[in-house]
Amino acid sequence: MIGSAVGSRSRQRGWAGLVVLLVALVIVGMLLKTVLQQYGMDGTTGPASKATPVDSVSHDVTTTEVTPRNALERARGLESAVQQQAVDNAKRIDDVLKK
Repeated sequence: MIGSAVGSRSRQRGWAGLVVLLVALVIVGMLLKTVLQQYGMDGTTGPASKATPVDSVSHDVTTTEVTPRNALERARGLESAVQQQAVDNAKRIDDVLKK
């Protein structure tokens, strides 16, 4: 009888660990979903694409918008902003350490 009680306790700890792991995985998934929604990468289409049917889109070839270039320019602008913030933070840290 003592041996069977020890065996069931170790099995219960195994199940409890799996349940805790599952709950942690669900929490991480919910946080990831929230972050993706904040960045606009949740996979839902925007209101402009719902309002404009595919058949009514004009096919004007004289005005082209290069999306990768715009994305690269935005990324470079963001990079320079982050670098400027890093420089500002370094200056603040140096000022605090000098005092």
